[in-house]
Amino acid sequence: MAANLFANLPTSVADEQVVELLSRPGLKIERIVSAGQSSPAGFWYDQPQGEWVVVLSGEAHLRFEDEAQPRTLGPGDFVDIPAHRRHRLEWTHPDEPTVWLAVHYR
Repeated sequence: MAANLFANLPTSVADEQVVELLSRPGLKIERIVSAGQSSPAGFWYDQPQGEWVVVLSGEAHLRFEDEAQPRTLGPGDFVDIPAHRRHRLEWTHPDEPTVWLAVHYR
């Protein structure tokens, strides 16, 4: 059965929407929809698994603890985040959904 990553996008998002698309041992693929969300002040993700993310639409600022400035990501931009590399979401576009594809792996 075929599916579409842009199907059933929420019209408004109070919290990020995370939809699991595929899960296998050591692998999880999610569609994430953000609209103005950011990580809480002082919070850093420190995940036990790697995560490869790509922005499909919208815009975001992703910050790594070991970098002085956030990275601006737009459609087609991707980044591989190794396990335990501390990072945070500084900003997502408030007026249009930012659609991500996230691949979590071990």
